[in-house]
Amino acid sequence: MAEAVFYILSILAIAGGIGVVTSQNVVHAALWLILSLLAVAGFYILMTSEFLALVQILIYGGAVATIILFGLMLTRGRDQMPITFGEAQRLPAFLAGVLLLGLILGGILNTDWPRYVQEVTLVDTRAIGDALFTTWLLPFEIVSVVLLIALVGAIVISRQEEGEA
Repeated sequence: MAEAVFYILSILAIAGGIGVVTSQNVVHAALWLILSLLAVAGFYILMTSEFLALVQILIYGGAVATIILFGLMLTRGRDQMPITFGEAQRLPAFLAGVLLLGLILGGILNTDWPRYVQEVTLVDTRAIGDALFTTWLLPFEIVSVVLLIALVGAIVISRQEEGEA
């Protein structure tokens, strides 16, 4: 049963990724991204990491994708974005994709996976919280400031466009 769910989630994640890359409408690409992120959350549930699945759904599937959609709707960026890419970009993009695929496959094949796959791993959320607010406090705060700057920038851009219209 779990294997069938894994394959279904894999198909959804791959279809979402392909939809993101091939969609000519930016809003549709964002919706494909949400599908792909939710499928990844399903992988976390299959690995009995419910906390990571919840974080994946709340932060990536919900907040980030919603911010992208609101950013697209509030700005005129969708009107200025190219719908199709030129022929000059296809070959470098293909080569970059092949290189990235090779790196990922090399990393997967050369990694010694230490876990027994049937073993249930419990995530200690207290340890994650302690590490986040002690060891990783500065990067956490930097990320929050960057997100705040992005939010304020989106508001400023949308207000300027309202005044222009």
